[in-house]
Amino acid sequence: MQITTLRAFADNYIFMLSGDAGPETAAVDPGDAEPVFRYLQTSGRPLTAILNTHHHRDHTGGNRALLERFPGIAVFGGAGDRGRIPGQTHFLVEGEEFSVCGARARVLAVPGHTKAHIAYYFSADGGGHLFSGDTVFGGTIGNLFEETPGVMFQSIQKIRRLPPETKIWCSHEYTLQYVRESAGIDPGNKRLALRLRKLEATDPSGAPTVPLTLEEERATNPFFRWDDPALAGRLGKDPGIDVFLRLCEIT
Repeated sequence: MQITTLRAFADNYIFMLSGDAGPETAAVDPGDAEPVFRYLQTSGRPLTAILNTHHHRDHTGGNRALLERFPGIAVFGGAGDRGRIPGQTHFLVEGEEFSVCGARARVLAVPGHTKAHIAYYFSADGGGHLFSGDTVFGGTIGNLFEETPGVMFQSIQKIRRLPPETKIWCSHEYTLQYVRESAGIDPGNKRLALRLRKLEATDPSGAPTVPLTLEEERATNPFFRWDDPALAGRLGKDPGIDVFLRLCEIT
């Protein structure tokens, strides 16, 4: 499976999936149809599926226009988003699997940002690919609009258990902003300080920092390090969920 990153709005990403053999092409979280249309015209491929992680308009706003051009294609989303994702045809639950673009996707229920938020995990040699929507960003997690910190904690636990080599394709370019913030929370983390230096030295032309790697998030994202004694001590908490809850309070 091949993955192409498209820009949308100020900081959104749309991901185009295409098969290694055949013309199948899927759009992940197409908040805007125009970048997708341009990609399809250039590549000469038809759109065959839409994968939505949650119902927010900056992730689903292009669905209707895409369905007008490609009627009858599959639109995947969480079962709890029934009636909230335009054109949804498949209502997915935790652990469900399906094939798209010649690859096998497994559904992870990751509520927190929204109640019905899901992620799509494609296993692969040397790790895999996780399309996480607004659950994880570089150095932080997504805003909690419809669920509690405790629920998000369970979702991040689930993601942290994936293979460390997993590539995380999150839907916004926030990495420098939140790695800088995390470095202030966790100043003793040398790996985090190095990550920030590298980001600040990057060409300011705006090259994507996505995909992230799970290994790096586990080492530098405070929300993945709730059981680290040093971070817990700095926050005045015992290692565990109390660290995660405190991070939600101060960020």
